[in-house]
Amino acid sequence: MYLTRHQTPDGPNWALDGYYLPRHINLKTLLALPSVTMLPMLHALSGGETAVHPLLPPLEPDYEVWAAGVTYRRSREAREHESDVKDVYQKVYSAKRPELFFKAIGWRVVGHKMPIRIRRDSFWNVPEPELTLVINGRQEIVGFCVGNDVSSRDIEGANPLYLPQAKIYNNSCALGPGILLAEAEQLLDLAIQMDIIRAGEVVYRGETRSSQMKRSLGELVGYLTQEMDFPYGAFLMTGTGLVPPEEFSLQHGDTAQITIGSLQLENTVHG
Repeated sequence: MYLTRHQTPDGPNWALDGYYLPRHINLKTLLALPSVTMLPMLHALSGGETAVHPLLPPLEPDYEVWAAGVTYRRSREAREHESDVKDVYQKVYSAKRPELFFKAIGWRVVGHKMPIRIRRDSFWNVPEPELTLVINGRQEIVGFCVGNDVSSRDIEGANPLYLPQAKIYNNSCALGPGILLAEAEQLLDLAIQMDIIRAGEVVYRGETRSSQMKRSLGELVGYLTQEMDFPYGAFLMTGTGLVPPEEFSLQHGDTAQITIGSLQLENTVHG
């Protein structure tokens, strides 16, 4: 089952498998329910008009997007390389407690085919493809979407305490194209691929799998929800295993195509 959010003339409207749901249905309604209740409810509501309007990000404006860092060996190596405080990232990678940080509020998130940005005060910027979990209000993983955690590597490398500035700014979080409903067990070995296209040519291509993640999905969700309530659910980006080489930095006009499982998110750098 596949949920998408669309911009219709009458406002945002969710769709299930390509057909609009009743307009009163929203993500809060769905993610407040246990998964065993949500799925039958969606089945009962399906079968509306064909969804033909443009896609919106697959979350509502007041949803929170959180992120985990240094969950893949490649991410640890890249952060060690960019920083003068290299042992910090080895400690994070091997520690019991994962790195978790706030990435975006829903109204700052961009969706499929919407523009991403690079900071004007940064010279080293990369897209980061991330399996993004959709968590309901009962701390259950109910699905996933594709995430792009756009990051300024030079800012974070200058000082780990600059992480919020390297990660959190306008158009630095892209999610989409929709939410593929799935159980956690179905997400354990998904193919993850990223192509970066510049002037019509692929200038970077990388591949990994979610099974290469050091930490389990349940572990990340458990730490996120350990001392915080999310009564209507949340989104959790699970870290990246693909980092372009040191000499690469995003430029205006570059397009990042990220494919995870059967979903593909595409965004071009503008502004």
